Amino acid sequence: MSRDISQWSVKDICRYLREEGLGDEKFREVGLRDLTETHLENMGIRSLDTRQQILQRLEKLWQIAAKTKVFNDPIHGHIEMHPLLVRIIDTPQFQRLRHIKQLGGAYFVFPGASHNRFEHSIGVGYLAGSLVQELNERQPELLISCRDILCVQIAGLCHDLGHGPFSHMFDGKFIPKVRPELKWKHEKASREMFDHLVCENVLEPVMEEYGLVLPEDQNFIKELIAGPQNTDPLHQGGRPEYKSFLYEIVANKRNGIDVDKWDYFARDCFYLGIQNNFDYRRFLKFARVCEVDGKNQICTRNKEVGNLYDMFHTRNCLHRRAYQHKVCKIIETMITEAFVLADPHIQIQGSGGQMFKISTAIENMEAYTKLTDRVFEQILYSSSPALAEAREILQNITCRRLYKCVGEAQAREPLEVSQEMLLDWPGWVARALNDHPNVTLQPEDFVVNIINMDWGMKEKNPIDNVRFYSKNDPTKAFPIPQDQVSKLLPECFAEQIIRVYCKKTDVGTMEAAKKKFDQWCKDMKFSKLQFTCI
Repeated sequence: MSRDISQWSVKDICRYLREEGLGDEKFREVGLRDLTETHLENMGIRSLDTRQQILQRLEKLWQIAAKTKVFNDPIHGHIEMHPLLVRIIDTPQFQRLRHIKQLGGAYFVFPGASHNRFEHSIGVGYLAGSLVQELNERQPELLISCRDILCVQIAGLCHDLGHGPFSHMFDGKFIPKVRPELKWKHEKASREMFDHLVCENVLEPVMEEYGLVLPEDQNFIKELIAGPQNTDPLHQGGRPEYKSFLYEIVANKRNGIDVDKWDYFARDCFYLGIQNNFDYRRFLKFARVCEVDGKNQICTRNKEVGNLYDMFHTRNCLHRRAYQHKVCKIIETMITEAFVLADPHIQIQGSGGQMFKISTAIENMEAYTKLTDRVFEQILYSSSPALAEAREILQNITCRRLYKCVGEAQAREPLEVSQEMLLDWPGWVARALNDHPNVTLQPEDFVVNIINMDWGMKEKNPIDNVRFYSKNDPTKAFPIPQDQVSKLLPECFAEQIIRVYCKKTDVGTMEAAKKKFDQWCKDMKFSKLQFTCI
């Protein structure tokens, strides 16, 4: 037999299994890459232990045969990537992520926050593989196949393909402003961009070469990215219900503990200069699948409950100190204003030569592939008279002529704030008080932002949805109520902050704006927060 396992024939693999005391000529009847535990049982191999050993030996062969590529990542060190993942990375659709800032406008405030969606996505692909392989080695009875592992890795790698310019600014601010009728999120575009990537780069035969079954596995990957589209677990990517825990690895809808967060906690803290109190490597060592209410769920040791509270505390710190920073948010507001003004005048060519605007490029993945943070420079350095207003706003950003924060407030109870309310409130602030006859402030001089901060599940404690196991019985899962952890933990898991900015920044105008804000808070029965904006 050749030493190059990738060149082995079915006969060679059968010979190897026989030498290991596991083989049989019957293996020739089934494609070895598609071999399942059920196939083995139907062949007459009654011993579950023998069936599992055969599958594990075969999976190791496929892993050895796949020639991996090593990436040197500043967060995770030297990481190996499956050749199919490398083929995906080396496409224009994935390379596009090099030009989309991970933290949007935060780079204008934090000098180190220069990292992009590209490296984050590679990190999530790596961590997704790490978690599923840990579970596979620790619990072979889960029957996690090579196909499952590869699908989870691809989902982690491709989960952010749909992000637009400046990341969450695009789907959180820009799209709601120009297309308020849409309930569009980047996860939808990630699914569409993944299909486009596979089709445009003719990856279907490559995916099948590495053992994936299409279109079944392609649909499964998209479900891992954005959640199952079919509520029947028996029809979710063709995976049986006992593998439902795979949906908790990349985007965990149950409690928010997933590898996407692990990477951006570590990566964002590193580049922002903020301490990360959560060690995902420790979670990997204690992750285990247990049955909860008849379904398999990823659980962790009971002694790790404190570390999970630290994890969500880190998330809250990142939001409070960076993601929702008052200067970051107003810069993103200004970029959004510029994009709205520029939208009718920017043309992006899509499939069939059709032209799209910034706001409509999301409807055509060929056009969307060309839409990145570079549109900022496209507007900034343009000479078109039609882009003059948008250009002036971006010039103000680059020269640090920013709108200034007038004040922050909180309502007694969180408000459901619509786009209409956000458009009306600046007028209410402008009309609130007029004891500065020499200062005239109009509704268009104010900007009102709503900042919602929570632990990922609005007002709920996400750890209430986590299940734990004990050292004495690792098969039995149970919840741990908050009062059994510590009395120092928070009682509230969400808050809403209302920020008001003024576009005119001279001393006299800011003084008048502050008084109007004070009066508006009284009229609205808002509690004014103490801060150092002025």
